[in-house]
Amino acid sequence: MKGGWVYIVTNQAFGSLYVGVTSNLRRRIAEHRERTGVGHTAKYGLTRLVYAERHDEILAAIAREKAIKHWGRDWKIDLIMADNPNWDDLFDGYS
Repeated sequence: MKGGWVYIVTNQAFGSLYVGVTSNLRRRIAEHRERTGVGHTAKYGLTRLVYAERHDEILAAIAREKAIKHWGRDWKIDLIMADNPNWDDLFDGYS
């Protein structure tokens, strides 16, 4: 089975957060940037990739996404801060 990614996008440091899962991180973040949807990410301009986590199996990525979505906001912020304390946009680092 194909691998997957769990990711978090935001509009600014400590701003609104969205946790997602995808099999193609670069394509999915490009879609967020183009605001192709009409959902939460487009409404709040969530285009900055601040966290990404690779999984060998898409089912593992889906399970992790569901777990993170149930976490409180502070836990999500701690997750981001551990790997990306400056809340840099990580998009260009993924091909």
